[in-house]
Amino acid sequence: MTDDIRVLDEFLDAAYDAQERLTSGDLQRRAIASDLPAALLTRIDALPEGEYAQDEAAEALRSI
Repeated sequence: MTDDIRVLDEFLDAAYDAQERLTSGDLQRRAIASDLPAALLTRIDALPEGEYAQDEAAEALRSI
């Protein structure tokens, strides 16, 4: 597993703690607050608008 994927998985675990779904905007705000690396912020910024369950967000972010 690459470092980016590990960091992304850790971020999503923390972001979705006690949350079923988050919007792309929620994920962007949490990513900025978490001080994620620029490469991961770019991926999260590229998410289409909408709500995502954790597994949906992970799949979408890995495909970007």
